[in-house]
Amino acid sequence: MLKVEKLSKTYKTGDKALNEVSFEVPAGQVVGLIGPSGAGKSTLIRCVNRLVEPTGGSVYLGDVDITRLSRGDLRRVRRRIGMIFQEYALVERLTVMENVLSGRLGYVSFWRSFTRRFDQADFDKAFKLLERVGLSDHADKRADALSGGQRQRVGIARALEQDPELLLVDEPTASLDPKTSRQIMRLISEVCEERGLPAIINIHDVVLAQSFTQRIIGLRAGQVVFDGKPDELDDKVLTEIYGEEDWTAMRRQADEDEAEAEREREERMAGLS
Repeated sequence: MLKVEKLSKTYKTGDKALNEVSFEVPAGQVVGLIGPSGAGKSTLIRCVNRLVEPTGGSVYLGDVDITRLSRGDLRRVRRRIGMIFQEYALVERLTVMENVLSGRLGYVSFWRSFTRRFDQADFDKAFKLLERVGLSDHADKRADALSGGQRQRVGIARALEQDPELLLVDEPTASLDPKTSRQIMRLISEVCEERGLPAIINIHDVVLAQSFTQRIIGLRAGQVVFDGKPDELDDKVLTEIYGEEDWTAMRRQADEDEAEAEREREERMAGLS
């Protein structure tokens, strides 16, 4: 379980990105983190694993307070936290398999990591994960030969290769088209359910968040202004989070995108039969 207590972040400029944010995420729950640009979503994700150092509060993974750890202990705890990035963070010149195996680097010695020598069990696990994310035929391709959606699938497999206890996902669909975005969100949701894995997904698309998460936390100016079920996110709440907007038009466009994606799925299945 993840527990965040009064987490704050103030930058040297005096800008306060987070203001005493508190919440808990139990095992298996997928949380969508929404809010306007500058609300503190990415900062929150990065403070949890101390890619950004918080200036106040605590973050507990189980009974370990991550904010109090030494550098060496932090490296060991980070093995328990899988991170999926908006821009994929793959090594372009390496193969898909090598990128997935990099999820094990925190578990091997310096020299084994330097020479990229892994146990057979690590390879077996990576092959199974590539099959799960639909890339078993791409193991030997270079990462720079993949589409955006395929790269994100590699990122998901790499994070799972760590055997994480928590997933942090930072805008996984920001660079993807609507159809691929739904596929990626569906995949993340499914693997979390299969593994009982808690996740926090920073996502700018409200409709996707409502469709594929079990709980939504809304941030505005570094503070939690909503924490509840996706179906409780009505126009009044959305206006409180984002300000005035035509939410009806947004949902109508999302319904049209989903209908088109469903037609494409049916046509693809018909072509396979």
